Amino acid sequence: MSYFNHDGCQLHYEEYGHGAPVLLVHGLGSSTRDWEYQIPDLAAHYRVIALDVRGHGRSDKPREPYSIAGFAEDTIALIEHLNYGPVHLVGISMGGMIGFQVGVERPDLLKSLCIVNSGPEVKAKSPRDYLEIAKRWTLSRLLSLDTIAKGLGRLLFPKPEQGDLRRKIEERWPQNDKRAYLASLDAIIGWGVRERLAAITCPTLVIAADRDYTPVAQKQAYVDELPNARLLVIDDSRHATPLDQPERFNSNLLAFLSEVEQAAPTAQ
Repeated sequence: MSYFNHDGCQLHYEEYGHGAPVLLVHGLGSSTRDWEYQIPDLAAHYRVIALDVRGHGRSDKPREPYSIAGFAEDTIALIEHLNYGPVHLVGISMGGMIGFQVGVERPDLLKSLCIVNSGPEVKAKSPRDYLEIAKRWTLSRLLSLDTIAKGLGRLLFPKPEQGDLRRKIEERWPQNDKRAYLASLDAIIGWGVRERLAAITCPTLVIAADRDYTPVAQKQAYVDELPNARLLVIDDSRHATPLDQPERFNSNLLAFLSEVEQAAPTAQ
């Protein structure tokens, strides 16, 4: 368990294993704990760094507005603090947004990018989009974290055999700081870097669950705009793919990382 300071905020991160650095960035309301099924497999081959984003986990939760750009600045500061760049960055949901932001701001710090169930913008483009965003924003403020946790557990892990995963969500989600959680949600809404995707030239793997909140076609559309990206669809999975399909997720991620590492000497 380690900490470093950036912009007046103490940020928590964990390190495991040895080798080329792989940085894991979690999603909204999550923490390093939600990579529990990835860290052992990855650490057998790589140096794994898992970050608690500002406002989450064991990191400080300053009472201030948050932004994806600010989260990315924290992530860049960690890479520079450790002097590990360039890194393989893996980000899920909000963590994927942070990955996109790092990619357009500091492409030199990325050896590869893996985006999981995320996208390069969260902007309403239709009346339905406006309604869905407004609904989420309002319910997040009206409902308790316990109530949100129960609803998320049923949504993400609906199968009878996924009871343990539902319990993890129900136990962990209410441990969030509600104010920091809402500030992070506000950071997501309206954010976007889609018009700058050409800056991300590193190998990019986009992993999309077939039953994620947004359709696979939306992911394919932005994958086509990235210079060096491909899409991988994981069947029978929802938004929390690393938790509900860890074996398939890990094997595909490891194969991608190995491919990038093997190609790296030639690229240099």
